[in-house]
Amino acid sequence: MAELRSAPIAGLIEIFPKIFHDSRGYFFESYRHDWLAKNGITVDWVQDNQSFSQKGTVRGLHFQHAPFAQAKLVRVISGKVLDVVVDLRKDSPTFGAHYSTVLDGEINNLLFVPVGFAHGFSVLEDAIFAYKCSDYYNKLSEGGILWNDPKLGIDWRIDEPIISDKDKTWTSLAEFKIQSNGGL
Repeated sequence: MAELRSAPIAGLIEIFPKIFHDSRGYFFESYRHDWLAKNGITVDWVQDNQSFSQKGTVRGLHFQHAPFAQAKLVRVISGKVLDVVVDLRKDSPTFGAHYSTVLDGEINNLLFVPVGFAHGFSVLEDAIFAYKCSDYYNKLSEGGILWNDPKLGIDWRIDEPIISDKDKTWTSLAEFKIQSNGGL
């Protein structure tokens, strides 16, 4: 059975699967529906994504607007990333707060991210990143928050980040709040 830990922001859950090691290697269950169901979370995952990123890359902070908003179950297959989420839920007492945790391909921990969060990560070691989504990607519904918004104060743990052109142009949290009428 996996160990589940609630994060300081309501709705976020870290999952640490039990890993069985022997002389041949290891085995673990990387996903079980009942892990989340025991916490009242029943998500129908419709899409799996995987990416490779080199050390020093920062991806994010991304989200999908309704009706294509996505919950995510994220993990690292190999390598290590600092996974970061920002609460964008309109009526949340933690709106604008961020949470980060290291996802590690040796520990095989996961993070459940509910609908209403922006998501991103910085690559601490070359990494293969995988995640399940509760809805399909829709280009017209994509959005983002500027990764280095000073109001967020996120320490990405990267000295010279590699950033995509698109990720350099997202709005600040304050601009997002105005444009979205208070949040997602």
